[in-house]
Amino acid sequence: MPKILPTLFLSHGAPDFILTEHIANQALKELGNKFPSPTAVVILSAHWTSSPVSITAAATLPTIHDFSGFPDELYQISYPAKGDPVLAQQIRERLEKAGIASELNHAHGLDHGAWIPLMLIYPEADIPVIQVSLPKGNFRACAQLGEALAPLRNQGILIIGSGGSVHNLSMMNQRAHTDVWAKKFEHWLRNSVEGNRFDCLLNPRQFTPLYDQAHPTPEHFAPLVAAWAAGNRCKPGKRFHHSFMYGNLGMAMYAFG
Repeated sequence: MPKILPTLFLSHGAPDFILTEHIANQALKELGNKFPSPTAVVILSAHWTSSPVSITAAATLPTIHDFSGFPDELYQISYPAKGDPVLAQQIRERLEKAGIASELNHAHGLDHGAWIPLMLIYPEADIPVIQVSLPKGNFRACAQLGEALAPLRNQGILIIGSGGSVHNLSMMNQRAHTDVWAKKFEHWLRNSVEGNRFDCLLNPRQFTPLYDQAHPTPEHFAPLVAAWAAGNRCKPGKRFHHSFMYGNLGMAMYAFG
């Protein structure tokens, strides 16, 4: 019987994170040795939102360089991930049973929110990958998606939400100076997750005035909600890494289940 793995929320940072020696980079490299190899990876990235929910269904997944203005070497990187069309169909059927409209996408590959962490965790690209888009709508829709994916864990599948614990691009800086508001938001987030307050994540504005500054747009917070729901929204998660990139870009990571 496959081992049931935790679900993960990973902060993937700026696209050039893959080229750095940032301490979060090392944290991701160590993840692959912390639990048995999964039978497949299902990943939800901040950089793919659609309605209906879309599921990669190709046998091979192209590497998408969905960014601009970075060093040329970044655009030469390829992560030759293989897909799993049979698993993709299974996921679609599971989502439909949960009342979540979905479709198979035979053209989409892996965006940088997916291939960057996967390249660090599984550099050999020898584990099948399915990327599932985030739903449009509120965080409750993300929670519903996460819960629908949760039974996949019984098949030894690793579910990952990839976003950012603090993601305000206008507040990044080259001085590696982290502002007080960013530190306070990370503190609130850790207390909410480890204090088993899933309700705080469903409506963060109600519980902290710092949410809008930490997340001017919701897409980098949404994968955290989905990952927790997939792991078990009734049990607390555990933060296993905490750092900042470019001053105020939160790189915290959590495990659930």
